[in-house]
Amino acid sequence: MERSLSAQESVVARPAADTSRRVDYVAKRVLDVSVALAVGLLLTPLLVVTVVAIKCSSPGPLFHRRRVVGRGGEAFDAFKFRSMRVDADRIIQDDAALWAAFQTNHKLPHDRRVTPIGRILRRYSIDELPQLLNVLRGEMSLIGPRMVTAPELERYGPHVQTLLSVPPGMTGLWQVSGRQTTSYERRVELDVHYVTHWSLWLDLRILLKTPLVVFRGEGAY
Repeated sequence: MERSLSAQESVVARPAADTSRRVDYVAKRVLDVSVALAVGLLLTPLLVVTVVAIKCSSPGPLFHRRRVVGRGGEAFDAFKFRSMRVDADRIIQDDAALWAAFQTNHKLPHDRRVTPIGRILRRYSIDELPQLLNVLRGEMSLIGPRMVTAPELERYGPHVQTLLSVPPGMTGLWQVSGRQTTSYERRVELDVHYVTHWSLWLDLRILLKTPLVVFRGEGAY
């Protein structure tokens, strides 16, 4: 009889846990949309100034579209304000040492491809504000693992499916844990930890910590 009751309790508990999880995910989406709209409206003057600064400082398009992999492996274009010169691809491909360094962490300190205005945008993550549109479209979340390109997936090894089980975030655990100063391996660890230990409380902690990290320009280049 005790064994029968334990099995029945387990069946009852599982749907309750699943329902609770679904409610949490709905709450996360509501948080995404409401905060994205609020931040977009609040920062409208900054967005206007950024547009003018980019167009007046260097030739080229206003936005950069980065093809990345989202939830379920579906590719999409993540929007960013352009922070590099229009000949950025040629610069890195013509320099073997630069290309090798880029392949290590997919980031370069003192990157000469970045424009003077672009350095300011990157330091304070202003270049990433257009991703609020990706959040509203459901392609990204405010908080999540790093967005990565298809070639980067192999660096996640057995954790690829874990990474692709949720949408990437504008900010996340790695962004408030050192940003570009962390090794790629450490970024993978942080992403996996975030996904496997996700909770609304963790999201709120990261969301509250992000402005302080951004304002200080910590770990950015």
